[in-house]
Amino acid sequence: MKTDTRETDRLLEEIADYVLDKEITSEEAMTTAANVLIDTLGCGILALRYPECAKMLGPVIPGTIVPNGVKVPGTSYVLDPIRGAYNIGTMIRWLDYNDTWLAAEWGHPSDNLGGILATADYISRTNMAEGKDPLTVKDVLVAMVKAHEIQGVLALENSFNRVGLDHVLLVKVATTAVTAGMLGGSREEIVNAVSHAWIDNSALRTYRHAPNTGSRKSWAAGDATSRGVFLAMTALKGEMGYKTALSAQGWGFQDVLFNKQEVKLARELDAYVMENILFKVSFPAEFHAQTAAECAVALHESVCNRIDEIDRIEITTHESAIRIIDKKGPLYNPADRDHCLQYITAIGLLKGDIVADDYEDEAANDFRVDQLRDLMVVTESEQYTKDYLDPNKRSIANAVQVFFKDGTSTDKIDVEYPLGHRFRREEAVPAIQQKFADNVASHYSKKQGQEILAVTSDYKKLEQLSVPTFTDLFSL
Repeated sequence: MKTDTRETDRLLEEIADYVLDKEITSEEAMTTAANVLIDTLGCGILALRYPECAKMLGPVIPGTIVPNGVKVPGTSYVLDPIRGAYNIGTMIRWLDYNDTWLAAEWGHPSDNLGGILATADYISRTNMAEGKDPLTVKDVLVAMVKAHEIQGVLALENSFNRVGLDHVLLVKVATTAVTAGMLGGSREEIVNAVSHAWIDNSALRTYRHAPNTGSRKSWAAGDATSRGVFLAMTALKGEMGYKTALSAQGWGFQDVLFNKQEVKLARELDAYVMENILFKVSFPAEFHAQTAAECAVALHESVCNRIDEIDRIEITTHESAIRIIDKKGPLYNPADRDHCLQYITAIGLLKGDIVADDYEDEAANDFRVDQLRDLMVVTESEQYTKDYLDPNKRSIANAVQVFFKDGTSTDKIDVEYPLGHRFRREEAVPAIQQKFADNVASHYSKKQGQEILAVTSDYKKLEQLSVPTFTDLFSL
């Protein structure tokens, strides 16, 4: 038998080594992960109010019973870990209200919680059935830190959107890696699993852009994280991997789909991404528009009674916002509206707040929304773009100023860092906790809601909880 002398792609090895060997020592990353956990689940719970989300959930075949199955928060479903990951991931992403990472490639690293929590629950319930110890919430938090890091560091300098691929590719890669580790995979098995994630390719970004913007963007991450669990479980059954899945000449990911560019890590994997993650605290809107929303809400009192007197509205922003969410013309559905800088700004000016219902047809049919959109002029600030890309700042700046027909104007309101930014973390944490409490109250009885809040409000108590005890808290 010939010896295989091919060298494995270094990126596959770096990811596997990180998953297996890296000890997370950052207390900031762990406490931030705890806030990400409750915030992310809260977003999913709120999404259950929306029939278009609820219809996507449950088993593939109604009535399916799964031994030691995964409990889907806010529901009575008990599913296999792959379908459980899809359900949890879809809930999380539906309202575009969970955390965000902005770099050359943007995305939402907490989407990986779908696969992580489902896998942790399945492992734990299987262990308990065999007389073994379950995993704890601390194990979930460590996996979250690592998934955030893999997805986020890959995103720093690799722009998949520029070649038309969707950022959920990185959810698949990160979920595959960390769940393979959680399942007890060896270094070789994790490498094999991650190689399959790259070979799988990625969804196209078609459903995120006009003229095809649609609701698939709300379940694409659920699909990706569930696929990650499937690939991890497949590799642990002994399925072979592909050493040069990225670099193979002519047939690897880089040559076929990435314009022959090398996919690489911009920095050593540690806990940087979780420490710097962006929370969507105030508004369920695409993150490049968060500071524009803050500006618009601040201007509400000055303009709400003078809508017919407005001559123009100037929005100053950064390049990524122009590329992603600068939209003119008709907006066809909620998925279109929550990714439109002008729509979000208009709602903030008109109402002094922005909530998920503002993207539904009833709100969109207010003629004043399009009236204001037609008056908006969007321009790039080179300084905003520079600060957006600066690794020591990572600002997401926008400014809004309203000009009236009589020659007067409002102040120019500019916000560099949204409430969910690391620079405003102390200010944000109480608001994150209140957001979670409000989301819990939207779905659970007062008694069950109080039980959930009593546990989740204490980080030390939370991390020691067994995963099944934690997921039981959220079940109906």
